[in-house]
Amino acid sequence: MSTTSGIYGVNLVGLFGGNAATPSLLDVLYGRAGATGSVIPPATALRNAERNETKQVAITAQQPEIKRAIAAFRSGVAKAGSVDALLSDRAVMQVLLRANGLGDQSAYTALAKRALRSDTTDPKSLANTLSDTRWKSVAATYDFANKGLAVIKDPKVIQAVADGYAEIAWRESLDKTTPGLSNALTFRAQAAQVGSVYDILGNKVLREVVTKALGVPAEIAFQPLDAQAKAITTRLDLTKLRDPKFVESFAHRYLIAAAGIGATAPGGTAATGSAGGTAFALTSLAAQARGLLV
Repeated sequence: MSTTSGIYGVNLVGLFGGNAATPSLLDVLYGRAGATGSVIPPATALRNAERNETKQVAITAQQPEIKRAIAAFRSGVAKAGSVDALLSDRAVMQVLLRANGLGDQSAYTALAKRALRSDTTDPKSLANTLSDTRWKSVAATYDFANKGLAVIKDPKVIQAVADGYAEIAWRESLDKTTPGLSNALTFRAQAAQVGSVYDILGNKVLREVVTKALGVPAEIAFQPLDAQAKAITTRLDLTKLRDPKFVESFAHRYLIAAAGIGATAPGGTAATGSAGGTAFALTSLAAQARGLLV
């Protein structure tokens, strides 16, 4: 057998060696190679992002396209004479939704207007009946149903939205070099607030992080809610989300999965830290990376 071949004749140089143009499997495991071929481990990228967040958000806020969007938002809020006029302003909605973590819903203008005008004290209101709990949270924050424009026109609130928009833009930019990093940051910030599995299922980011880290198939979303809840609670002790060290470890596990190599062993069981388990996982991942297994 050639010295460059491992078990089953797999070329280990091709799989693990890599080069500046084509990152190896281990490059993917420990961080994607940049234009210069440098590799930043996901765990390091996460720590760097948290440490430099304030500075980097401030820099992002000064980018021309961000400044234009925020200026248009401020102008739209200032001239709005009614809630309907405000929520009909595309520039306002673009910033408002993105700053509040609903940027992926900006195309659904009719839904957004109805959901944000919901009275969250009414159990039958749209925001309370949607499975995505982000709508309820945002509707309650601005309370357009009961307070009209009073909250959104508060200078402190306007500044908070502007800051939030710049922060989200910065976080999303991180995914270009470390896939899933923005979600990992959000998960670390919100994990301790999880009271039940339904808080996870109702939050797009938390759902993405938890299910991907646990190896729960995306198709679970088509199952009844109770089945989805069971798929998570049988794999994860929610009380551990109050432990900062566990949350950090779980975020790292998600980042590895988000890099495209998976974080679980076959059968949905979390990969162990044992030498045998790790060797098996890497062997399987190496094969899958080149389509050797189906």
